[in-house]
Amino acid sequence: MNRTWAWRPLPPVAGETSGGFARRLFVLVLPGIWVAAILAWELAGTGHAQPLQLLAAAPAIACAGTGRRECVVLGGLCALLALVPLGAAGQDTAPATRLGTCAAILVVVAASYLTAGRRARLLRELARTRDVAEAAQRLVLRPLPERIGSVRVAAGHLSAGEGALIGGDLYDAVATRYGLRVVIGDVRGHGLAAVGTVSAMLGCFREAAHDEPELSGVLRRLDRALARHLAERSWASDAEDAGTAEEFVTVLLLQLGQGGEYTALNCGHPWPYRFSSGTAAPLSDTEPLPPLGLFPLPAHLQPLHGRPLGQDEGLLCYTDGAEDARDAHGAFFPLHTELLTCLSGAAPPAPRVLVAAVRDRIARHAGGRLTDDVALLALAHAAGAR
Repeated sequence: MNRTWAWRPLPPVAGETSGGFARRLFVLVLPGIWVAAILAWELAGTGHAQPLQLLAAAPAIACAGTGRRECVVLGGLCALLALVPLGAAGQDTAPATRLGTCAAILVVVAASYLTAGRRARLLRELARTRDVAEAAQRLVLRPLPERIGSVRVAAGHLSAGEGALIGGDLYDAVATRYGLRVVIGDVRGHGLAAVGTVSAMLGCFREAAHDEPELSGVLRRLDRALARHLAERSWASDAEDAGTAEEFVTVLLLQLGQGGEYTALNCGHPWPYRFSSGTAAPLSDTEPLPPLGLFPLPAHLQPLHGRPLGQDEGLLCYTDGAEDARDAHGAFFPLHTELLTCLSGAAPPAPRVLVAAVRDRIARHAGGRLTDDVALLALAHAAGAR
């Protein structure tokens, strides 16, 4: 896999709100400080320096930081001040020089006003584009309800792609007549380039999960959908790119019954952790099948059947980006150790709490420098469901 949640954006870190307010306040008063300093210099000066010419910078500073209205008001004030002879240097300044300074200030005001207007339009367009992109991405990687039947569910995602809510990771959970069926996977690559493959895989899963009586049938449908998607991509381009030829997807399929019994099929994906209070261990130590897209599926698929989950047990599914997250010193994220820390209470936390805790620990460990997408999905039986 290329080592390169955001089911909603990360919450602001401590002090971010107060820091943003301090920056806005500084930018707001900076033009006034600049004008006051120039006036003080002019009034105190005795040489031939003409500091009033520096007033032309004030409206540009105002437009850069506070907006067009402040730019016009401050620019007009500076233009008037440039016409008034102040201090010893000002008394010796020719009227033509003061008029030239006033004209220069007005030109700066006009240019700054137009620039600020264009910037405001671009920012509005960017905000609309982000809103549309976020809505489209949430349709692909839709938020999960906190409970599906007798199972509590929570999922989260951290994207390594700048400006993207989703990337190469996928997950979903649907209630079917065969039980709760869950998929989690990882497309080779990350960022917006992998979203098309994610969409194709999830669209296929959401249909096949209801149609196929066996989990192996769902997996074969996913394999065929990936092959069709990659073939269509190669047909749509004049020359097949190397990335399409080497693209593959790791997939883990789970099926949970009413009694907590589960069935799993794994194609190149990390096995989930089976957890309870104070303990967590991989669901299996068997070697998974190869990822989809590399080799044909075997004629006979043997699902994994395990001991039913107890009332205080659950599953934490994840993509390899969780273990591959590095800190500033290059150390990998110790997922198992951090998971045990989150499970140290008298009872295991709810899936929503567990996913949030693990997600935040990964984000702090990586310091915002993720090189691969991270997806987390936790499952646990609801209290009193059985």
